[in-house]
Amino acid sequence: MSIVVNLYYTGKNGNARKFAEEMERSGTADLIRREDGNERYTYFFPMDDPETVLLIDQWRDQEALDLHHASPMMAAIAQLREKYDLHMRAERYVTDEGGVPTSDSQFIRD
Repeated sequence: MSIVVNLYYTGKNGNARKFAEEMERSGTADLIRREDGNERYTYFFPMDDPETVLLIDQWRDQEALDLHHASPMMAAIAQLREKYDLHMRAERYVTDEGGVPTSDSQFIRD
């Protein structure tokens, strides 16, 4: 089981994208990717909303996520959120251990 958190960062004047770019440029995103239990940390840009950035943040389990939340990087992230005056919305999911059912796989092109 993995925990997937979709975080939608929204700002004004391109600030959400600037935030993501600074997370990458500063190396903070790479440090998070190297944390024990991190399985994915990837930013996406919705085509229909230039003021929002989607972060897909995936962790091995709740313990790994809790350790991340207690890490010094959270202070750096919070500081950047304030710098760019971002607001957030979160969605949390648990991965399906069974994977893609055969009935759905016909719609997926490898």
